[in-house]
Amino acid sequence: MSRHDPTDNRFAPGTFTPAPRSSSRAAMMIAQTRLELILLLRNGEQLLLTMLIPITLLVGLSLLPFGDLGADRVYKIVPAVMMVAVMSTAFTGQAIAVGFDRRYGALKRLGATALPRWGVIAGKSAAVLIVVVLQAILLGMIGFALGWRPDPAGLLLGAVVIALGTATFAAMGLLLGGTLKAEVVLALANILWFVMLGIASIVFASDDLPTAVTVLARLVPSGALAVSLEDAMRTGIDWFGLAVLALWGAVSGVLATRLFRFH
Repeated sequence: MSRHDPTDNRFAPGTFTPAPRSSSRAAMMIAQTRLELILLLRNGEQLLLTMLIPITLLVGLSLLPFGDLGADRVYKIVPAVMMVAVMSTAFTGQAIAVGFDRRYGALKRLGATALPRWGVIAGKSAAVLIVVVLQAILLGMIGFALGWRPDPAGLLLGAVVIALGTATFAAMGLLLGGTLKAEVVLALANILWFVMLGIASIVFASDDLPTAVTVLARLVPSGALAVSLEDAMRTGIDWFGLAVLALWGAVSGVLATRLFRFH
């Protein structure tokens, strides 16, 4: 009677046992982006920042006689409001959400998974970009109803500027929210939001500012985005503003990747 050879496997590998392996980078990115997007859209405070405030600003500034913006005021107001929407979503809302996720231990649990640090940052940034796209479409439709008729080439250039601005502010928000305590993030993010909004409004509200003041305002991300977006909508390219946004985004992104903490 012959003895059974234990190495003789009659079944193909994997027939009765799973083949565990790590997910691909693309699968991890899609899953994390989907999770972050759901959390963003379910948060009432986020919706206030991302939708209600920009829409109120767009309608109010377009219909009410604030400032001397000329007959085509909507052509200046739409890019300015889109800048506010990008800053609110990508920077302020992102920083506060990340800060409190760290405080409540959500990111600490996420850090114990196989998802790398870059995956967390990339997933949050991708979700923010999707929300910004939805914002831009909604604000564009409202602006169109108010008489805004941009050139198609201007829309393409504007989309590129919005994408760059979103990446820059998202990196800044992740750096702030991923390094400081939640209470500090809450206060500092709101203060910086008002400061950057004030700086951008200086450039937006006046055309006869001293050159030094204009340059200093455009060195701030909000000022750079406001001018770059307005020029893009008029089919122009503000290379200085784009360079400022790219520099802020690159520095903030590198620091966020290195200093981001899960707890």
